[in-house]
Amino acid sequence: MTTRHIDASVRAELERLRGSIDNIDAALVHMLAERFKSTQQVGRLKAQHQLPPADPEREARQIERLRELAVSARLDPAFAEKLLNFIIAEVIRHHETIAANPDGPDPEPTG
Repeated sequence: MTTRHIDASVRAELERLRGSIDNIDAALVHMLAERFKSTQQVGRLKAQHQLPPADPEREARQIERLRELAVSARLDPAFAEKLLNFIIAEVIRHHETIAANPDGPDPEPTG
């Protein structure tokens, strides 16, 4: 069955819900962009002071914190951990790029 054959009230509710999802997706993208701006600054500071790109202790604390937040938000903590691990890997890649070229432009936040 295609959406053309769905009752008009159901279609309207579907569109309303999808509109909400679209807004949340846009907010997520903007929030991630802000997060990466901050982590770029961290990467520059680390490079200036010859600090390692990764900080496993901080990462472990952040993962645990995010898992707790996920539980309280009724989100699967394993999913939240996977998401944060993906983001952390990208941040470390940026920090490595910055450390290798501290006077260059900030890396793009995509792999």
